[in-house]
Amino acid sequence: MTGAAAPRPLDGLVVLDCSTFLAGPFAASIMAEFGAEVIKIEQPGEGDPFRKFGTMTERGDSLAFQSENRNKASITLNLRRPKGAALFKRLVAKADVAIENFRPGTLEKWGLGYEALSQINPGLVLLRISGYGQTGPYKDRPGFARIAHAFGGLTHLAGLPGGPPVTPGSTSLADYMSGLFGLIGVQMALAHRARTGQGQMVDMALYEAAFRVLDELAPAYDRIGKVRGREGIGTTNACPHGHFECADGGWVAIACTSDKMFARLAHAMARADLAAPERFQRTAQRVAARAEVDDLVSAWTRAMPRADVMAACLAGDVPCGPINTIADIFADPHYRARGNLLTLVDAMIGRIVVPGVAPTLSATPGRVTSLGPKLGADNDRIYCDRLGLSAAEMAELGKEGVI
Repeated sequence: MTGAAAPRPLDGLVVLDCSTFLAGPFAASIMAEFGAEVIKIEQPGEGDPFRKFGTMTERGDSLAFQSENRNKASITLNLRRPKGAALFKRLVAKADVAIENFRPGTLEKWGLGYEALSQINPGLVLLRISGYGQTGPYKDRPGFARIAHAFGGLTHLAGLPGGPPVTPGSTSLADYMSGLFGLIGVQMALAHRARTGQGQMVDMALYEAAFRVLDELAPAYDRIGKVRGREGIGTTNACPHGHFECADGGWVAIACTSDKMFARLAHAMARADLAAPERFQRTAQRVAARAEVDDLVSAWTRAMPRADVMAACLAGDVPCGPINTIADIFADPHYRARGNLLTLVDAMIGRIVVPGVAPTLSATPGRVTSLGPKLGADNDRIYCDRLGLSAAEMAELGKEGVI
């Protein structure tokens, strides 16, 4: 748990999270951290397939699920059944936001498209995340983060020159980025609703998140026909600007994006001559002699353990950082000081460390109070207390496979 029990900016907001795996649930979890009541709606019996993805625990679901579905309630509901769709509409009438990541047209097939839901609740904001978006010739194609990285142009840039394209970071980066972009859309839609009372639909494609962060690729191709390829551990726009091995096998990242920064590095290396006008003072000179400059820096870093390289660079105000493993991160005092690692305790499986809340708000900070919920843990509270269903109705719906 982090942060005092202070008011949070989304207190009172009700979010229905019908999404699975990562992008939608991630957006919903951030909203939950900042005060929203997030009700995760899952298929009876099975739940979100993400429960079985990653390292499993004694509780029967994964560490990944528990971390990325924090602070949520869980109910089971079969949206495919007419009675399930009817219950969902009753929940929508009392909600502010709904999140889904089915293939386009699926909600409409169940009578739960935006037009139908907005008639029930005109102020509803519906976030729809899919592989290719709700429109366009590819909208019906299945999409996952790996596909989004590829189609969005990011995978082509990842890897070593001449080598195969690789998945950036070996993570579901596009899922996380789509969740963030989707959350931005939701917050803007809520701001619009605050002025007008009118909700709207937010349409986010996984590949768009990858494409949006490719800096100058689009204008550079349009203007001069440049097609950037894999640049490996460096970049073609600055030098030295890459990853360098140290004597103890550790690695550092050094980023000299200006002539002044390179002059500082040359001083830290005790090679002020390298920043002379006739050597590598200007970016153009260094880029033209990239291999020589990188070799000089590599020879320097390989002569010292990483701690000494870091100390020399920091003393000289050179932008440098360790290339951390997760073990390094757990040992780093800055991560501890910033609250980036949170320890929570689950009654069944005990202590779990998860990533902390980001960003940090000075007046209304977010906090984590619980891990991802057990499947259907809140059925009675939501259906009985909120919608007024009786025990007999609950039993009948359970028998019919609706909940």
